[in-house]
Amino acid sequence: MVNIRDLDPHASPLDYYGAELRRLREAAGLSQKELGAIIFCTGSLVGQIETARKVPTRDFSERADAALGTEGVLSRLVGLVLRSQLPTWFQPFADMEAKATFISTYQAQLVYGLLQTEAYARAVLATGLPSNLDELVAARLERQRILARSHPPMVWVVLDEAALYRPIGGSEAMRKQLAHLLSYRDHRWLRVQVLPFSVGEHASLIGSFTTMRFEGDPDILYAEDLISGHMTASPETLKEAALRYAHLQAAALSVEDSAALITRAMEERYGPGGRAVA
Repeated sequence: MVNIRDLDPHASPLDYYGAELRRLREAAGLSQKELGAIIFCTGSLVGQIETARKVPTRDFSERADAALGTEGVLSRLVGLVLRSQLPTWFQPFADMEAKATFISTYQAQLVYGLLQTEAYARAVLATGLPSNLDELVAARLERQRILARSHPPMVWVVLDEAALYRPIGGSEAMRKQLAHLLSYRDHRWLRVQVLPFSVGEHASLIGSFTTMRFEGDPDILYAEDLISGHMTASPETLKEAALRYAHLQAAALSVEDSAALITRAMEERYGPGGRAVA
């Protein structure tokens, strides 16, 4: 059955995407079933996306663009659609993160979102029992595209050693996650330092925080509580955060020693091929 439902393109990014997909498909003289056959999906899926009942993926968008000859229209729109799936309180941070030229973050419990693998991200996001888990995972992975830009932001991560030993998603997922962290060792614009347990008390026992710098705009500090996140451009708060971050960097292992510790945790804690080691 053909999915037909009138959409208000102004209602949401998802509605706008659906309306554009239908317009482009009809202009190409294709039915939902015919387009689905070309891009290796069902006509029903095409219809669900056109009626804003299903969130498109980047892969779907790129295939549809190629089939419809749209010069990347849907691929450009899908980023906005996926970002709209993030919690309302988190969307402003994602917007600023995408514009930042320098990101420095201390993560006390988890791997930073920009560096998470799909399996790790899924396990983390599932703890909130969301009804749209697939969309949230896709949105988190979409955020990571800023690292692949021709001019990516400089990203400096101080990661607490605890994040290496908390088995998020199980042993196999953790091994792949730690291997993913190691893949950034030679990345020009990204550095990872580990804050070891041996440091004891340190400058941010209160928790994680992220500072972002911009071209021509004030710096912003972001931190989360139990329910949501908060951003501030307060000079005094930013000054305090900068001082604390400097102490964290000084106390953390060097980038090289951090990579060695991550490797050791991956091999000794999670074993080859994801086999858990007691």
